[in-house]
Amino acid sequence: MAAAATPGLDVGVGGDDATMLPQLADWVISDGDVIEVGDLRLHAIHTPGHTKGSICFLLEGWPILFSGDTLFPGGPGNTVHGGHFPTIIKSLDERLLPLPAETIVLPGHGLDTTIGTERPHLQDWVDRGF
Repeated sequence: MAAAATPGLDVGVGGDDATMLPQLADWVISDGDVIEVGDLRLHAIHTPGHTKGSICFLLEGWPILFSGDTLFPGGPGNTVHGGHFPTIIKSLDERLLPLPAETIVLPGHGLDTTIGTERPHLQDWVDRGF
């Protein structure tokens, strides 16, 4: 990968997005990777849909999920600009919604929610198409 445009910082990107961002990424993040930040360990979960390489991070030992643009209060992230709605629904159904109900979801922007709050609405999101 090319050196990142952020001096002093190593920037990781989901593998399937690496070709879109070669000038920004120092390394590729793969499903199941564990990233250590001080004493914290973040487990990477590949959740394609918003982009092909979307990654969420589950904080080891805590019921906390950093969902990026995959899951927000009230539904999935935007798939209109290059994403794929059926793929994000599959990611939610198979990768995130099976997490414990008390898991706190911290999206890339906006308010937090929990898996238990969002899980019952999967079919509503499918029906509305976004």
